[in-house]
Amino acid sequence: MAKVKVDKAWLGDVPEDRVFWCHDGRVVKNMTDLAAAIKEMNNDTFEYHLNSEKNDFSTWVRDVIGDTTLASQLARVASQATALRKVETRVSSITGS
Repeated sequence: MAKVKVDKAWLGDVPEDRVFWCHDGRVVKNMTDLAAAIKEMNNDTFEYHLNSEKNDFSTWVRDVIGDTTLASQLARVASQATALRKVETRVSSITGS
C-alpha cells in the first residue's frame, strides 16, 4: 500500500527550486508536464537535453522526482518518441488509466 502512495506522489508538482527548465523556456513541474514538454518540443530542444554527453530527463526524474525505474528507462532511450512513450506509460501505470 505504501508504494502506491509514493508512486502517486511522483505525479505531484516539485518544489519551485527543483523544476526542470527546458532549453525552449518551458518549465516542467511534474511528470505529466514532462510528457507534454517532450511531445511538444522541437528536435533541437530535445537533443539539447538528451545527447551523447547527457540525459537531462533521466537525471531530473531520478534526482528530483525519485522514480529510479523511469529514470533507468529514460537513460536508455535515443529518440523523442521513445522518451515520450516511456513517460506516458509510467504516468498511466501510476494513475491506473
